[in-house]
Amino acid sequence: MRYISAFCALAAFPALASEDIADQYPASVLYSKPVEVIPHVFSAIGATAPPTYENAGHNNNLSFIVTGDGVVVVNGGASYQLAEALHQEIKVVTDQPVKLVINENGQGHAMLGNSYWADQGVEIVAHVDAAAEFKEYGPQSLSAAQATVKERADNTRIVLPTTTFEDSYIVEMGDMQIEARYLGPAHSPGDIVVWLPEQSMVIAGDMAFHERMLPIFAHTIAADWIETWDTKFEPLGATYVIPGHGHPTNMDQVRRYTRDYLLYLREKIGAHIDDGGDLADAYYVDQTPYKNLDTFEELATKNAGRVYEQMEFE
Repeated sequence: MRYISAFCALAAFPALASEDIADQYPASVLYSKPVEVIPHVFSAIGATAPPTYENAGHNNNLSFIVTGDGVVVVNGGASYQLAEALHQEIKVVTDQPVKLVINENGQGHAMLGNSYWADQGVEIVAHVDAAAEFKEYGPQSLSAAQATVKERADNTRIVLPTTTFEDSYIVEMGDMQIEARYLGPAHSPGDIVVWLPEQSMVIAGDMAFHERMLPIFAHTIAADWIETWDTKFEPLGATYVIPGHGHPTNMDQVRRYTRDYLLYLREKIGAHIDDGGDLADAYYVDQTPYKNLDTFEELATKNAGRVYEQMEFE
C-alpha cells in the first residue's frame, strides 16, 4: 500500500513544504520528485515560496493521471523546462503517451509550460476565462519568469490552450473518468478543479490552500469564493485533495485554511469597519491564528487591505 504511506507522510510532515527549503530535488529542475498520491495519480509538489531562481518557478503542483490509455497532465507548468522535466518523470512511470494537458487557471505557472506540450502535439484545455486571462497577461508573466529564473525560462513562449470550455470538460480515458469543472468565482479568473468521481479525488488548483497563505488579488472577491466553496466545492465530498500549492491533504484541512480563513478575515474587517476604522489600520487587523502559514509575511496585510476595499460599501 505504497500510495497510502506516501499520502500519509505528505499530510503528516507539512514542514517539508516550508518556503525556507530552496530545492528538494537537485537532480531535476523540478522542485520535488513526483509522488503517487493514490493509485495512478501523481503530483510533483511545488515550493510554497514565491517563484525564485532556486525553485525554477516551480511553486505550484504539477500533477498527472495514468489512465491505462494515456496520461492526463494537470498544469502546463511555469516554463518549457519544467514541463519537459515533468514529462521525463512521467516516462519513468509509464510508457503511455501524454494525451491531454489541463490548465487549472490563467496564471503563468499553469500555462507558460504549454509551449513544451504544444511542441509534443498534445491537446491543451482550459476554461475560457483562463485562456482570456493568459492571452492578456501572458507576456507579462513570461517577462517576470525570465527576470526571475533567467536561463531556466529558455525556450518558453506564449501558447494558448487549444480547447476551451465554460462549465465542464469531461474525458473518459482508459479506466478513468476525468472531469474538469468550473465551479464559480474563486481565486482568479477561470479557476477550475479536476474531479475524479470514482476515486473521490479532487485536484483543486487554487480553489483550496492549506500550507501557504492564500493570496487575495484585486479581482479576487472573498464573498464569492466562499459562496462557490459552500455551494459547489464542498458538496463534492472529496476524500483526497491535491491543492494548487502544498502537499495532498483532505477537505478538513483546506476548509480550515481557505474558507474559514476568508470568513475570519471578513469578520475581522467587518468589525473594524463597524468601529469606524479606516484602510490604513485595516492592514493590521489580527491574523495571528494563521501566522504559521508560509507566505504570511508577504500576503497577510495585502489580503486585509483588499477585503476592506471589498467590504467598505457592502
